[in-house]
Amino acid sequence: MTRIIAVANQKGGVGKTTTAINLAASLAALEKKVLLADIDPQANATSGLGVDKSEVERGAYDLLLDGAGASELIVPSQLERLWLLPSQIDLAGAEVEMAAMEGREFLLKPRIESLRGQYDYVFIDCPPSLGLLTVNALAAADSVLVPIQAEYYALEGLGQLMNTIDMVRQGLNPQLEIEGILLTMYDSRLNLAHQVADDLRQHFPDKVYKTVINRSVRLAEAPSHGKPVIVYDIGSSGAQAYLALAREVAGRHK
Repeated sequence: MTRIIAVANQKGGVGKTTTAINLAASLAALEKKVLLADIDPQANATSGLGVDKSEVERGAYDLLLDGAGASELIVPSQLERLWLLPSQIDLAGAEVEMAAMEGREFLLKPRIESLRGQYDYVFIDCPPSLGLLTVNALAAADSVLVPIQAEYYALEGLGQLMNTIDMVRQGLNPQLEIEGILLTMYDSRLNLAHQVADDLRQHFPDKVYKTVINRSVRLAEAPSHGKPVIVYDIGSSGAQAYLALAREVAGRHK
């Protein structure tokens, strides 16, 4: 059974795309069949899997606005069980074009639904905003995974995202769930990090993952090489953390 998961946080720099790439890759390493759909105009998930975003001729823009079928846009990755639906430069103006369209919140849903049954997991990497692209992802997804940095302002941003999720539930996707909340860029030496983690676990007791993603040089380096961290350096702490997260995610769906 396919699980469609949007990876979303309107706050930039919280490890959203890092999580989308490395969780998808780690689940593939656990022999799950995984698709990563990149609908962020920055296309960092695309380049992070080794695809030159400047050379992508057809991708998420064609999926949303040109009526292209998802299956004809998907390309393989370096991992046997991981595929990519790439983003491209043209997507930067997509929200302006979408704004005037009827049913603009549901442009992505039927395209992604057509893939149900072909993959164990479909991850949608969203832009760092709560615009139409992210709303399309939330309308199409079964659940949303929220990476959050252990800092004060992250909690404020989480409140805004939760409000958006509630609005999507009320008007677009009543079945949308919180897949989980992931603490990223964690520094156990900081009291604030522990305080934020405790607050999150108090407010969302069943949703915060036990696995936390610590700050890691290897995680920061891997995208510049166009590789998930488990390919770049599987022995690194970052690779082991995302493998642990993948086991935790898969375990929740047994």
